[in-house]
Amino acid sequence: MADAANEGRLMTVPRFVAAKAEGRRLVMLTAYDALWAGLFDQAGVDAILVGDTVGMVVQGHDTTLPVTLDEMIYHAKMVVRGTRNALVVVDMPFMSFQVSPEQAITNAGRILKETGASAVKLEGGEYQAETIRALSRADIPVIAHVGMKPQSIRMLGGMSRIQRDEERLRIDARSAEEAGAFAVVLELIPRGIADEITQELSIPTIGIGAGGGCDGQVLVNQDMLGLGNGFNPKFLKRYADLRSQVLEAVSHYAEDVRTGAFPGEEHSHD
Repeated sequence: MADAANEGRLMTVPRFVAAKAEGRRLVMLTAYDALWAGLFDQAGVDAILVGDTVGMVVQGHDTTLPVTLDEMIYHAKMVVRGTRNALVVVDMPFMSFQVSPEQAITNAGRILKETGASAVKLEGGEYQAETIRALSRADIPVIAHVGMKPQSIRMLGGMSRIQRDEERLRIDARSAEEAGAFAVVLELIPRGIADEITQELSIPTIGIGAGGGCDGQVLVNQDMLGLGNGFNPKFLKRYADLRSQVLEAVSHYAEDVRTGAFPGEEHSHD
């Protein structure tokens, strides 16, 4: 009975796509290990993104560019092990798909085979349409990512630049859908444009800094939980202040150890 109940909650690609027609908003968060993935899964998120943001929020890099395919696979394995119901989507890191559609199929295939994840995500719309089409034809579910693309930071000149080229954004989103993407992430674009794109597409749009009219939303979990340090874009809503709580807890622990208050008799074995 437990397995049957769990199967009823399992998020699949078809269910993810169908949510748009059903008028149900989709909830996505990033995770990079089994602990956080398990918590988010238990809380009922629809999808967990193993983002290449791991390079910034876990590894300490300034951009996502240094993240490797092997590192993404390593983190995705942990996330899948911690997840029972949510759809697990894995970012394809910089230069793992840009060379050719054949390269993308090989690397996306590795991700699905070695991690057990359900889908991949890649940055790009029209210029990656051939690659998206090739992945779809290989039965590899793919989410496209248009608007602000972190892997294009060298060309864009910054990580938080709002993308306002309405024609380019529309072309990219439509091209991704026509090529076979089952959803599109819209990052840092004006909400009016995001609303229109959402209405035009038959596949879900997942917004981050794109207003409330998208079919779903995604946030980096460290940002949403208040674990970051100084990152405070307009689109971010913090639902907790775990950074302050962690600092306070560790300070109390350090004080107890240094004063001899911990461990006490109740923490010791006879």
